[in-house]
Amino acid sequence: MNIILFGATGMVGQGVLQECLRADDVERVLTVGRQATGQSHPKLQELVHADLLDLSPVASRLEGFDACFFCLGASVLGLDEAGYMRINHDMPVHAGALLSRLNPGMTFIYVSGQGTGNASAMWSRVKGKTEQDLLAMPFKAAYMFRPGIIQPVDGVRSKTAWYNALYVVFAPVVWLARRIVPGYILNTKEVGQAMLVAVRTGAPKTILEPPDIKALRRAPSVTGES
Repeated sequence: MNIILFGATGMVGQGVLQECLRADDVERVLTVGRQATGQSHPKLQELVHADLLDLSPVASRLEGFDACFFCLGASVLGLDEAGYMRINHDMPVHAGALLSRLNPGMTFIYVSGQGTGNASAMWSRVKGKTEQDLLAMPFKAAYMFRPGIIQPVDGVRSKTAWYNALYVVFAPVVWLARRIVPGYILNTKEVGQAMLVAVRTGAPKTILEPPDIKALRRAPSVTGES
């Protein structure tokens, strides 16, 4: 399969990229972003494009793909609603609208967040609207992943320094939580593997909470796992 990946330099995107490159049935991965990943791999192609709200100039490079994993997003910290909307709604919706026209047989997976749909929180309202708009598009299938706590593994690191510091400080807590409530704590490897399973075999629902993502990752279609 051929996959487009947005947000490959972020923490979740790094983990998803690793799993795509490891999977035997993935032939090509095109990363799209405002900066290159700095990685080299026979399967990897990179498209650096400054304006992710206007992909029309590079549309010819976005055809012939089976799936899009949209892992690009921004924290609500330091952003007003307009700024948050531009990154977390307008960018994925613009990409989805274009890709659904270019690749009608595509599966689109958007990384949302646990708690999305709560009208009292701005970030939740915005991501809820993003989910609704993407699910209304004419893809072969679309899935909204709502992970909660995600543990970076296999050398994955956040681009935000204080996030990395928090992961170090709270690593023992996360380790314990994975044993007490294992269905609710995911790592970057599990998220990437679950996305690949959703493309291969589909998922039982369009909106997947942490236990759903973990269960999907365990499906027998995972290949190329290391």
